[in-house]
Amino acid sequence: MPTMVELPRIPEPALPRRKVWTRDEVLALEGSGILDHQHLELVQGELIDKMPETRPHSIGLKVLYQWLMQTFGAAFVEQEVPIDVAPNDNATNEPEPDIIVLKREFSSFTSANPGPEDLRLAVEIAYSTIDFDLSTKAALYARAEIPEYWVLDVIGRRLLVHRDPRDGKYGSVVAFGEHESVAPLAAPEQAFRVRDAFPV
Repeated sequence: MPTMVELPRIPEPALPRRKVWTRDEVLALEGSGILDHQHLELVQGELIDKMPETRPHSIGLKVLYQWLMQTFGAAFVEQEVPIDVAPNDNATNEPEPDIIVLKREFSSFTSANPGPEDLRLAVEIAYSTIDFDLSTKAALYARAEIPEYWVLDVIGRRLLVHRDPRDGKYGSVVAFGEHESVAPLAAPEQAFRVRDAFPV
C-alpha cells in the first residue's frame, strides 16, 4: 500500500536581481557605442525601449505636435528629447516625453536638458504603455512639479489631463472624451479637439 510522503516546502522563487542604471553609466554606454541604433530612455533606473510606433500612435503624435506648434510656436515645442526631473530623481531618470512645450526657445538649451522649471507641458502618446504612463511617468512628472501632463490614450480615444502637482502626485486628473475639447493651462484661449488626434 502506498505511503503518503510529506514533501519539503519549496521556497518562493527569488526574483532575479536587476541592475539599476544611473545617468552617468548610461552616458558611458552611449559613448562606447554599445547603445548605437537603440532608442532608450532611463526611467526609475531601468532602460526602457521606446517601442516602434503603430500608425494610430504616429497619427496622434503628429496631430498633437502640429497643434502645439501652432499654439505656442515652433521654437517652443520639441519631440522626444530628454528632460531633467526632480533633483532626487535625476540620478536614475532621464525620461523623453513624446512632446514638451517649453517656456523659452529650445535653441537656448545648448549644454543641459530642459528642467521642470522650463516646462509648460509634457505629453505622452499611449498605445500599449497606458498603465506605465498613468502611474510611473505621472508620478515622476508630478514629483518634478511639471505643471501639466497630458496622456493621449489612443485605444481609449481620450485625453487624460493631469494638473496641480503636489506631494508626488497630480491633484487633478480629468479624462476628456473624443467629443470634448481642452485648453492647456498656458494657452487657455486655445482649445484642442480630442477627436482630431484619432484616425476616423
